[in-house]
This record gives sequence, structure tokens and C-alpha cells, in this order.
Amino acid sequence: MRVLVTGGAGRLGRSVVAGLVLRGHHVTSVDTAVSPFDPPVEGVVADLLDPFQREDVFSRTRPEAVIHLAGIAVPFARPDADTLRINTLLAWEVLSAAITHGARSAVAASSPTVYGYNTPTWTPRYLPLDENHPVEPWHAYGLSKAIIEETVRCLARTSPSCVLSCVRPGYVVAPEEWEGAPTQQGHTMSERLRDPALAAVSLFNYVDARDAAELFALIVENPDRLTQGRTFNAMAPDPLSPGPVDTLLPQHHPTTAATAPALADGQAVFSSQNARTALGWNPRRTWRTQMSAQVRADIDK
Repeated sequence: MRVLVTGGAGRLGRSVVAGLVLRGHHVTSVDTAVSPFDPPVEGVVADLLDPFQREDVFSRTRPEAVIHLAGIAVPFARPDADTLRINTLLAWEVLSAAITHGARSAVAASSPTVYGYNTPTWTPRYLPLDENHPVEPWHAYGLSKAIIEETVRCLARTSPSCVLSCVRPGYVVAPEEWEGAPTQQGHTMSERLRDPALAAVSLFNYVDARDAAELFALIVENPDRLTQGRTFNAMAPDPLSPGPVDTLLPQHHPTTAATAPALADGQAVFSSQNARTALGWNPRRTWRTQMSAQVRADIDK
């Protein structure tokens, strides 16, 4: 299958492209950065906000599926107005082009930041957080992702042949980051595990980029198994914490005190059960399997 991946040179995009190639797909990666890939991946440098460049990319590649990852990748990386404009407009244009050019499936990356945690008054209705929980974004990045999800639902209402979906990948950990490379926040995974305050910012969620890549692949490979406009959480099944998260979470987010006991069995703060049920997605890489035995032993002390 011909798959177009936008933002393919990014932290998540690299694993998505590599995973698709391993599964036998013909992949084109389009990014504003130079492609890090060798053949058989076709790397294209283009600004998809430019209508002429966007039309050229879609006309030449004729994608049967589109995975849209491009955009401002983290909160506060750019001025709020830029983040909101770039992320939302990119999603509208790319997903609309996917439909116009005959793709059978298109999926966009959202974010768990749509839930709105990290404000003093945010109080979850229940835990773990699933896709039915209300979203309450409080910054431009989270708002842009919530709008992307609504964009998917909007376009899905009038798309008879292209199945559109969203994925909320957790705190993405690239393969090299398990070995000590800095994460998107600048510290290492070992530091993130040793200092609970670092992981608490994202409610102890994470996902290995290769596991997230598998979910994106399953979505574009199986449009017939999906209903239009679905959104899926994509997080590892355990929290990024060596200690019990049901007691740790209220220490950093006091408003979770009433709901945190539901996590006493060691499950993560976020549920990805819907992706397992719909597509058989089973994230296999946890921090305990990916970090060295010595690091795990040091953390567990």
C-alpha cells in the first residue's frame, strides 16, 4: 500500500516510517526537514501549508493512506497563535487532500494534553482516563489538538470512501532515548524515573515510538474495522513510575485524590483499551523491558 507520512522526520515519524517499511508498504515521508531515510523510502522536503507544494506531493504520490504527524510537536515551542494556526490549518489541508486524492484511510496525531491536566483546578471525573472522558485543554497546543480531533469528525461526516481517525500518543519515547539520549523535555528516561515530578507533569504516561507506530499502521491497514471519526488513546499499559501511582499521583495532582484509588492495581492513568478491542493493538515495550538491568535495579532501590 502507498502510505504518505507527514512529519516523517520527527521523533515519532521516524519509527512510523520504519515500521511501515517493515510491514511491506511503499512509504513517502514528507517534512520540512531533510529526510533521514534511505531507499526504499522516498523522502520529500515540502511545506504542506503551501497549496502548490501540497498538491504536487499528493498528485505525485497518490497515497492510499495518509498518516498526519506534521506540526508543532510540543506545547510552548512556538508562540501560541503560531501553534494554533499551524497545527489546525495543516490538519484541515492534509486530511482534505487525502480525501480529494482518493485515500481509503487517513489518521492524524492528537495528544493526551486535550484532557487539560496540569491546572490547579483540573479534576478527573474518573480514572483511568479513556476516550469518553471530557476534554478541557488549557493551552494553545492542547486546543489545537482538540480542534484536530473535531476536524477529523467534521470531515468524516461527508467522506463516503476515506475512513478518518485520530490517535493520542502518550509521551513518545524514541528507541535511542532508552539508552540515554535526551527526551523531548531535555532530560533522560533514567532521570524521569528517578524524579517523579518530571513524569508527573504528563500523569506518568509514555509510549514507545515503535509501539505507537504499530497502532498507526493497524489503523491505515484496517479501515473496514473502524467507524468514522474514532479517536484512540495510545499509551503503555503501565505508569512511568517504579512506585504505586495511586499514591504518587495525588502528591503531585491533589485534585486526583478521590479517583486515584482506582489505579491501585498498577494500571496506567490512561486507558488504551479501545485500541486493543478495535484493532488488537498490544504495546509490548515498557520501561522495565527497554532499560538496562542495572538502571532498573538502581531505580527500584
